[in-house]
Amino acid sequence: MQGTIATFDIQNHTGTLLLDDGTELAFPAEAFRASGLRLLRLGQRVAVATGDDGHVTKVHLPGIS
Repeated sequence: MQGTIATFDIQNHTGTLLLDDGTELAFPAEAFRASGLRLLRLGQRVAVATGDDGHVTKVHLPGIS
């Protein structure tokens, strides 16, 4: 699943992304930490992995795991 970063809180590493279908999806700090990234910028294209419950487990750059 892919989308663009809509919000990102640099202090607590949480945020939301806007999926390609227009749905907004929140991600927790744990999903950001799983990415290995240091920062996300507004409008940045990202891919997300979700668990069986639909919650985001990892935010990463498309094509880079």
